[in-house]
Amino acid sequence: MRDGFIKVAAGTPKIKVADCDYNAGQIIALMREAAAQGVKVLALPELCITGYTCGDLFLQDTLLQGAEDALSRILEETEELDMLTAVGLPVWNHWDSKLYNCAAVINRGKLLGLAPKIYIPSYGEFYEGRWFASGRGTDYFLTLCGQRVNLDAHNPVVFDCENVPNLTVGVEICEDLWSAAPPSTHLALNGATVILNLSASNELAGKAAYRRTLVAGQSGRLVCGYVYADAGEGESTTDLVFAGHNIIAENGTVLAEKRFETGLTISEIDVGRLAHERRRMNTFGTVEGESYPCKFQLEVEETVLTRPIGKNPFVPEGAVDRRERCEEIFTIAALGLKKRLEHTNASCAVVGLSGGLDSTLALLITARAFDMLGRPRSDILAVTMPCFGTTSRTKSNAQVLAERIGADFRTVDIGEAVRVHFRDIGQSMDDLSVTFENGQARERTQVLMDLANQRGGLVIGTGDLSELALGWATYNGDHMSMYGVNGSIPKTLVRHLTAYAAEQAEGTDPALSAVLRDILDTPVSPELLPPKEGEIAQRTEDLVGPYELHDFFLYYAIRWGFGPRKVFRLAMAALGEEYGRETILKWLKNFYRRFFAQQFKRSCLPDGPKVGSLALSPRGDWRMPSDAVNTLWMQELETLETQPEI
Repeated sequence: MRDGFIKVAAGTPKIKVADCDYNAGQIIALMREAAAQGVKVLALPELCITGYTCGDLFLQDTLLQGAEDALSRILEETEELDMLTAVGLPVWNHWDSKLYNCAAVINRGKLLGLAPKIYIPSYGEFYEGRWFASGRGTDYFLTLCGQRVNLDAHNPVVFDCENVPNLTVGVEICEDLWSAAPPSTHLALNGATVILNLSASNELAGKAAYRRTLVAGQSGRLVCGYVYADAGEGESTTDLVFAGHNIIAENGTVLAEKRFETGLTISEIDVGRLAHERRRMNTFGTVEGESYPCKFQLEVEETVLTRPIGKNPFVPEGAVDRRERCEEIFTIAALGLKKRLEHTNASCAVVGLSGGLDSTLALLITARAFDMLGRPRSDILAVTMPCFGTTSRTKSNAQVLAERIGADFRTVDIGEAVRVHFRDIGQSMDDLSVTFENGQARERTQVLMDLANQRGGLVIGTGDLSELALGWATYNGDHMSMYGVNGSIPKTLVRHLTAYAAEQAEGTDPALSAVLRDILDTPVSPELLPPKEGEIAQRTEDLVGPYELHDFFLYYAIRWGFGPRKVFRLAMAALGEEYGRETILKWLKNFYRRFFAQQFKRSCLPDGPKVGSLALSPRGDWRMPSDAVNTLWMQELETLETQPEI
């Protein structure tokens, strides 16, 4: 529960139709099992106390009294459980002489409220209108199980946890979700971050895929967690089969799912993440009408995480998804450059080619843009500019890559020009300081700009999102270009895009595939310090930290606004075994230090296309003062050193 993680579950008990006492025993056992596993919010199926398939038995006083007695037993025998549970039963309201299909929401033996089903299906295999009334417009207080409780759909109830920030629960029932105007929309707009759906959706061939899409889509549309609990074994099979298709989704992503099983489906919903996204989206939260907040409390404790936490959050999971995403990113980036080349009537594109990953990707994107324009790739000028740190490996790879792509290739040795510049400013060649490094980077940018001016072309930027986050770029050197195609692509994704290009070239151009794979195997380096025995002496990740870690930090700290403690906790869960606590904490501190200190470089970035969920352009996703202070973030990091291991 700390850091916003709430363990939730959808449960399907094995029941017997109309045997309310038996069903109560199964429900109690499932509730206890859920509580033992740390579940704090549990959804159980629609009408599971009686069974959904009771038919005309719903009109029998004996069944209705049996359902109430079973609920009383459930309340009594679970009053020690620190958990909010929604369980389905029929409720007779003598005030209007109508029977309602309800979710009873309970906590520690207290009946907090009743949520009636709004949309009552009477089509196809469904006959609910024969027995139940719609809860639309209801506003009653009634006595159930000896407790006075609200039956209100006119101002629908949301269940607000007083001592767990951002945990507010809303409930809808089965068909409500399938309707054109689901009640969950109103509930979410009134603060519900978690929606529970008590369902009895029968199984048909192909229906599961639609149901899954519906649940995931609603969770994304409402920026909420969605827990869908379906009826299963024990329901009547006279005409229908129920599969217990339980789904837990969060903001468009399915976290956990089971079908054709009884028992629990468990995961953790991050209500802190949902609150941040709602805060970020200024179109969320236009409320029509009001809801009735019902307060409850839960014991605050650590939540053991079982939800998937990927090591590389910018890289899609699965080979097929990754290939599709790579193709999409290449297309988006190339379309942006295509438009800029057309608009400026540029005669060529100039790319500084180092033989490293970033410039390789920039050249590949540029080649695609020229293909889209129907222009020859020979209009691309690929320039390699060897200097004091250049190795034969990277120089050779740059040349081979340019040749295989079909670009015009040129070598401009900048060594003498840099020496003259150092002599003019009094910089010793033995002083391998930042001036020694940045002087080379700025000379390279000058060469590229001047070559572009000579030909009436554009300089294509090669710096990536990870470097921009860390400020790992020479101001007015490689930091600057006329259009930056890599600016919203993090380093981990740069690697996968290049690997994708190598894979695609394998059958058509083995030489291109081979050089791309060698570039992938080359250590990331700016090559600004003299090599040692012909090998790269300057490895970026030794200096600023592993890009796999920094991209992870960037995703959760900036895209989702998580604090250092939560970012660290997630990093330990995803990468702790590989890197260890001390290493992760060391580079997380470095990330925050550099991110705040280097904003001035991001405040004047060149144009470039946004291709994913995060960019740092001052005209797009990120606006931050260059003199913002990181004290609060660093203080939070310092507390981690003295706390027990997360």
